[in-house]
Amino acid sequence: MIESGIKVVQYREKEKSLGEKYRECLEIREMTARLGVTFIVNDHADLALMVGADGVHLGQDDLPPGKVRELVGDEMIIGLSTHSPAQAGAAARSGVDYIGVGPIFSTRTKKDVCAPVGLEYLDFVVKNIALPFVAIGGIKEHNIAAVHKRGARCIALVTEIVGAGDIAARVRSLRAALAGRRTEEN
Repeated sequence: MIESGIKVVQYREKEKSLGEKYRECLEIREMTARLGVTFIVNDHADLALMVGADGVHLGQDDLPPGKVRELVGDEMIIGLSTHSPAQAGAAARSGVDYIGVGPIFSTRTKKDVCAPVGLEYLDFVVKNIALPFVAIGGIKEHNIAAVHKRGARCIALVTEIVGAGDIAARVRSLRAALAGRRTEEN
């Protein structure tokens, strides 16, 4: 992914032990630091601090962003998942650096995922929330252009990239889809 020009990597592991997560995050931090890629750890501010990650991403049921800010300081990026206009507004007042907007479409990446929020919620965020945001959830090659067209400039994809047989080719194909071009891969 990094060799293909991905600029942000988020570590999002729910099943492994904390020791395994720590070891994997150390390796990822080494790679991302060497190549100037932003590294975000999902859920675990302690793990993000221990490996020197650039940031931590929180869910609605995780620790309060203000308390996490006290722990990690002003230099670490804090992101917060949002699923509604009310959550986006609260996030904007909470001091986070960016919000996750989604899931835009149906996704099976997580077990406890909420119903899709749709492109209408993305429209709301684009028009009403000044924070940077990441569109996420069920975004694939066939719908990425629609998400981009609605105003998303940072788009998270999981299975579409990590499930590809040739990640570099898939990233090229996704970039072409964003630009409205066709490649041999799409």
